This record gives sequence, structure tokens and C-alpha cells, in this order.
Amino acid sequence: MMQKAWIVSVDMGYGHQRTAFPLRHLAFEGKVIQANHYPGIPERDKKIWQYSKKFYEFVSRLKRIPLFGETIFFTFDHFQKIFAFYPKRDLSKPNFQLKQIYSLIKKGWGRDLIKRLKTQNSKLKTNLPIISTFFTPAFMAEINNYPGEIFCVVCDADIARTWAPLIPPKSKIKYFAPNQRVVERLKLYGVKAENIFLTGYPLPKENMGTKNLEILKRDLSHRILNLDPQKRYRKNYDLLIKKYVGQIPPKSNHPLTIMFAVGGAGAQKEIAIEILKSLKEKIEKKEVKIILVAGIRKKVKDYLEEKIKKLGLEDYIVTPHNESTPPGYVDKGGEILFEKDTEGYFQSFNSALRKTDILWTKPSELSFYCALGLPIIIAPPIGSQEDFNQEWLLRLGAGLNQENPAYADQWLFDLLDSGWFAEASLQGFIEGKKLGTFNIEKIISK
Repeated sequence: MMQKAWIVSVDMGYGHQRTAFPLRHLAFEGKVIQANHYPGIPERDKKIWQYSKKFYEFVSRLKRIPLFGETIFFTFDHFQKIFAFYPKRDLSKPNFQLKQIYSLIKKGWGRDLIKRLKTQNSKLKTNLPIISTFFTPAFMAEINNYPGEIFCVVCDADIARTWAPLIPPKSKIKYFAPNQRVVERLKLYGVKAENIFLTGYPLPKENMGTKNLEILKRDLSHRILNLDPQKRYRKNYDLLIKKYVGQIPPKSNHPLTIMFAVGGAGAQKEIAIEILKSLKEKIEKKEVKIILVAGIRKKVKDYLEEKIKKLGLEDYIVTPHNESTPPGYVDKGGEILFEKDTEGYFQSFNSALRKTDILWTKPSELSFYCALGLPIIIAPPIGSQEDFNQEWLLRLGAGLNQENPAYADQWLFDLLDSGWFAEASLQGFIEGKKLGTFNIEKIISK
């Protein structure tokens, strides 16, 4: 029988919620708890969370304003800065942001949430483990003496000091690390080695299948055909493809498809329009399909629809899908992926990924989706943690920095013809850790 847990996330952008979504089958009664807006949350707690969320989204959007906006963002980002890894040294001294978080928690922030979980445990006559995809609820649980195990899932390729507890050697919080760098970083912050598990990032099972990855390999076999139209990569690496993916079908089950994901704060939506302008002719000829991810942001959806109409592409890019036509399967030149709630969005997003060939996104938690064999075009990073995600992707060979979106019709297809995207796809699939969800299941069940 699979061990159940309290899966705790926060509604602050998509990152922490997306990280929790593949673990929802572990959640008690199948419900992921949102620490910042669960039923009955005290008004004081809610206001603290709301201020944090609104400020982050405001600053993220502000960065696009030259000089003034960039200066404000730089000041904000400084407090969550990730310091250079080398030379290796003791980085356990808590920063200002961490001290502020602990001060608020000791004054009662989050006490109600942990009290509710303790009460539920008493009714169940067991202490379910907590798995939090954000560090703050994990700190809340420890400070309020939660009796069960406390796990924290890291969703970036490197992390700031804020992720580790105030006094790491005395903490019982255990970490699920997505890569080796996070493991080593946590040690520099003073977290005990026995409290760190190298699991990999939790990826959606619906995109993988079982541990044998039968769904992922099948989808990847079709993707490779679209990513290597001149067969240059397959000619040189046929044995490698057969070893890791299996037999390649004679024809792909979908057209060349590019997905552009707008950030959770609505950032970078202008890039999407530049892409559409550049690829308009190819979209009209159905040589390429575009999926624009608006998520749950109606303002972003409306903005995209307005711009699409001005470009004369309203007959080619539809929105939204219906139940009989799953996302990513629309027989048009493209679609806007939009849902009314995050659960529906993540389901639609994961479904659309199965027939996506290239993922174009800022280097958020989606960087880890390169392990699904998705080559990533890296939009400009927003924040220190995304700078490190970008660096990780480039080192892995699974992503490349975007060239000028206005000329995507040129450089993107040059890279396709060279076989580079096919190579990046296999690089991410082979080198990226794919079994994070399965590994977390196993660890909490011990």
C-alpha cells in the first residue's frame, strides 16, 4: 500500500504548484494543500502570503521597464541571490530574508495550518509525512513541532540560502534534490548529508508511464522525426537512439510543434507575438504548429487573442480546446492553452507536451522537463535562480539561449536542419533525471 502524505504547496506563480502536481496521488484524499489559501486560513496569515505574492508578481513585470524597473528588480533579487559555488566554503550563516521568515513564523504565521494537520493526524491515528514544495511551510511545520517527517522538494537547479533552515544541523527537515549541485549546495548551507536525497525533479507520470518509461519513449520516437528532418542526427547516432528510445516509426504522429510558455506572472508574453510574426507564413502553410500557454491568466489569453487577430491568424490559432479535442491535438496552425484553474491547466499542459517537439520558456522549473526529451529554447531568465537554471541547461546540452525571436523563421529552422534539436532532445532524455516521482514514493514509504 502506498504511503500517503500531506502534500503542501503555495499559489505563487506556477513553479511550486507544478512541482506538487505529479505527487497528488500521494496526497491524503487526493488534495494538495495550498498553504496560502486553504479553507479557514486566518486573515493575518492570508495577508502575509498575499503581500508576498503580489510583490513578486509586480517586481517580475516591472523588470521589463528600462532603468527604473530593472533597478527595482535588481534590488529585490539581491536578497534571494545565489552566491558562486566556488570556492567551496561554509555558507550556513542565515541571510536577512530567512531571518524575516523565521521571525514571522515564531509570531504565529502558519501555526493554524500545522495545528490543523496535527488534528487530522490524531483522527487518523497516524502522523502522515509532510511533503512541501516550498521551504516556508516546511519551516512552519518544524517550528510548530510537527511530529511526523517533514520533506521539502527543491524545484530549481541551484538554490539560495533561504531554502535551508535557520540552524541546519539541528533541523529534521529532509530534502528531495533535483540534481547533484543542489545536494552539494545544501551541504554548504549546513544541512546534514543524511537529510538530503538525490531524487530528481518530480515529473508527471502521465508523460512517462511506469518506470520503464514506455509512454515517454513512444512519444520521443515521434518527436525525433520532427527534430531531425534531414536525418543528420539519426545517421550518426542510430545505435544510441535504438539503445535508449527504441525503434523509430516511419512517420511522426503530429506536425512540428513549438510550445511557448508565458511565465506565471504574465511575463514575456510579448515574445510570443514576435514568434507569431516571424512564423506567420509557416503557420498558415501548416509547416509548424504553435501552442501558446496562457495558463490560468485570462488577461494573458485576451492579450494573445487580440494580437493574433491583428496578425490575421485567428483562423489558424484557436482557443480554447474542448473535451473531444485534447490540448495539443487541435488540427490547426496552433492553439492557446488556457484553463480556469491550475489543476485543469497542468492536466492540459502535460497532455499537450506529448505532441510538443520544442519547449520555449524562461528557465523556471520547466527546465527539468528536458528529461522528457524536450529540447528547450531559453527565454531571458527572471531572477537569480533562473540564471542558474539556465546555466544548468546549457551545461547539460539540453537547451540553448533564444536568438532574436523576430528571426525565428531563420535560425530555428537552421538548427532543425543541422540536427541540433534532436541532439539536445536525446541529451536531456539520457542525462536528465526522470524518476523523481517514483523515487519520492519509495523514500516516504520506507
